[in-house]
Amino acid sequence: MKLERISFLFVLISIFFLSGCTKIDKDKSITAVGSSALQPFVETVAESFSNLHLGKFINVQGGGSGTGLSQVLSGAVQIGNSDMFAEEKQGIDASKLVDHKVCVVGIAPVINKYANVKNVTSAQLRDIFLGRIFNWKKVGGRDLPIVLVNRASGSGTRLTFEKCVLEGQSSKIAQEQDSSGMVRQIVQDTPGAISYLAFSYIPKNMIRLTIDGIKPTKKNVAQGKWPIFSYEHMYTKGKPKSLTKEFLNYIISSKVQNTLVKKLGYIPITAMKVERDVDGQIVNK
Repeated sequence: MKLERISFLFVLISIFFLSGCTKIDKDKSITAVGSSALQPFVETVAESFSNLHLGKFINVQGGGSGTGLSQVLSGAVQIGNSDMFAEEKQGIDASKLVDHKVCVVGIAPVINKYANVKNVTSAQLRDIFLGRIFNWKKVGGRDLPIVLVNRASGSGTRLTFEKCVLEGQSSKIAQEQDSSGMVRQIVQDTPGAISYLAFSYIPKNMIRLTIDGIKPTKKNVAQGKWPIFSYEHMYTKGKPKSLTKEFLNYIISSKVQNTLVKKLGYIPITAMKVERDVDGQIVNK
């Protein structure tokens, strides 16, 4: 009987101890999943945050905006990173999510250097992705077949590109890639390839197409001259608490917005002279 009491007490103590540890772990570690366009920024800020708050860890994963929205809505993660408004994603109940806009990202069409093209009109770019133009010579380039590379259908970058460039139409069926990093590699390695990337993913030696003579620069995005951009959202299910709230406050702090945001190729929210609503309409601030 004495042995049974000791065993019972041991079980109770173990349950109590494990429950406490679970709570401590949850308070010290959270997960952010989603947009690959935002991933480099969140990873860098997470590392900076953890260095300042020893013992607190932010796990950052990609997977695309659709994954981020569905995962945070289900409660599987604390933060869902997205290039799109939650209202734009079918099957997502946006009323249960809280939007935290952390920065803006410009998106540009990128091509393999052998195409030998630097500028296209908006109509030409639209026709390339709709499959109406098949060869670079039709837009002043080499006699070289055009190879389309798209992001996967759940990508916020793709949604933004199709809304801003294709006027809401879907791109011609072509190879699809889940990550921005893979898109970049394929375009660099494939003669005739074209796709689109967030500014933060475009290396200096990669060709960004100008559109109607307008260059894809952060300044032009901020002034409303370059039309292809999206807000970078970090969604939470309900109002953020504890470590999630602490991390989000750090991201929107002037320290991060005035240094890391600019350094990594993103645009601070405060730098924007225009706003875009969920319907894609651009208005002056």
